[in-house]
Amino acid sequence: MERKTFELGDVVLMKKQHPCGANEMEIIRMGMDIRIKCVKCKHSILLPRAKFEKSLKKVLRAAGEGVTESDQQ
Repeated sequence: MERKTFELGDVVLMKKQHPCGANEMEIIRMGMDIRIKCVKCKHSILLPRAKFEKSLKKVLRAAGEGVTESDQQ
């Protein structure tokens, strides 16, 4: 099975919803544990990497998506 790739700052879609009703999370810390922040209510959650990878459905927006070199100048 292909391993899902994700980076710091990505917005990801999780399998289960957060109690506020949103299932979009932003990755704000990576390591052995991964800290994600709810896009809707800004609550942060710390998960072990294995549990995060199991709960991840897909990456919605990559961290650097939509920004080009000409936009930065």
